[in-house]
Amino acid sequence: MRADRIFAYGAAAGLIGDLLLGDPRRGHPVAAFGRAAAGVEDRLWRDHRGWGALHTLVCAGGAAGGAALAARAVRGRPAAAVALTAAATWSVVGGTSLGREARAIGGALAAGDVDLARERLPHLCGRDPHSLDGPAIARAVVESVAENTSDAVVGALVWGALGGVPGLVGFRAVNTLDAMVGHKSPRHRRYGWASARLDDLAGWPGARLTAALAVAAGGRPAQAVRAWRKDAGKHPSPNAGPVEASFAGALGVRLGGTLAYGGRVEHRPVLNGESGRDVRVEDVERAVRLSRRVSVLALGVCVAGRLAVGHLGRAGRTGRRGRA
Repeated sequence: MRADRIFAYGAAAGLIGDLLLGDPRRGHPVAAFGRAAAGVEDRLWRDHRGWGALHTLVCAGGAAGGAALAARAVRGRPAAAVALTAAATWSVVGGTSLGREARAIGGALAAGDVDLARERLPHLCGRDPHSLDGPAIARAVVESVAENTSDAVVGALVWGALGGVPGLVGFRAVNTLDAMVGHKSPRHRRYGWASARLDDLAGWPGARLTAALAVAAGGRPAQAVRAWRKDAGKHPSPNAGPVEASFAGALGVRLGGTLAYGGRVEHRPVLNGESGRDVRVEDVERAVRLSRRVSVLALGVCVAGRLAVGHLGRAGRTGRRGRA
């Protein structure tokens, strides 16, 4: 079986597994990677960019290298290769768990239990929930759903289409490292620089595809495009900006503003401020549904792209043999 079909069948099976089952309940590979990366940090940490770059190389390179060895071990065995791709896809995407957490917080807000919503918010994002009221929590949830649709689903599928199982695993490793050390805390300002920059690079194509699919699937294409073009560049993140702006336009809401991370207060620009309204509790469910549509469309785009590239490659090789 050709590599493009192996990816197509395996990625589809893996995403279906996520849609039906969510993340693995026990022994999650991403959690295991996080523990290993933390152990590497304990041994390597210095307040220096070079040591942080070494940490990124050891952890992300090791994960991608291990995945490459696993893919090589099943080469020539199509059923095993499809199963490996499906297992890797299921392990690295997290759209269903993202939706469950968002809906749990939205349900708490709908029931008027703001304290429970504050308690659950750290499961979804790293913001300080204690000073947030209900509408601010709902906005944080919608923003997190938008950003994590790219980080937890679409970006992984893009790199899976480009690099197979090593691409899937490598992207999730880079994204996990960014979450662990890529923030601007005193400890990680220099040490996490390499992980943060590599995550920006790896996340670039997935973020743009996520934004484009949000435009197509959100029901307000003109508003989503306008918010993307006008406001995305104002966001401090080169990848979260397009995604959050397009989601804001697609949902008809305003995102951005003041938020707090680990004691740091950030005043971010408002996205879709001219056309959007304040986020309401019911927008959490709308954001989750949009995320699901974007994820399914992303699978179709990535599979179609991988099949098209494979077809062009075979056609080119056939043409060269014919001229010979």
